[in-house]
Amino acid sequence: MNRLSGHIAAIAVEGSIALVDVAVGTRLYTAMLLGAGADDQVWRPGAAVTLVFKETEVALARNLSGAISLRNRLQGIVSAIEKGRLLSRVIFTVDGMPVSSVITTRSLDGLQLEVGAAVEGLVKSNEMSVVLEGGV
Repeated sequence: MNRLSGHIAAIAVEGSIALVDVAVGTRLYTAMLLGAGADDQVWRPGAAVTLVFKETEVALARNLSGAISLRNRLQGIVSAIEKGRLLSRVIFTVDGMPVSSVITTRSLDGLQLEVGAAVEGLVKSNEMSVVLEGGV
């Protein structure tokens, strides 16, 4: 599991759905919460949280340009590659924090990834979980 610590920068609620913007360093990421109500005081700007997301939910791109619907774009540098026959793990550093992605080895080869390469991790907002610091 990937974990990024930050704080809630903003929250928008409609019915039982909330979009939570989380500031991690100078970057902003978005998570979608289901079952969060407008009167829920737990989710408030300034609250310390951790974003949690699976390695298998991180798609990778190189030289990405143009508009894209994915809200979470994690720009980093590849620090390690664990190459398997079918699947490979790519570890890249985003603002000093490690993030892992598990992709097919075919994709790894197609992207021509190597240690030191610039890469962008892409995660849909509904694949990001938000955990309050302190375990609420």
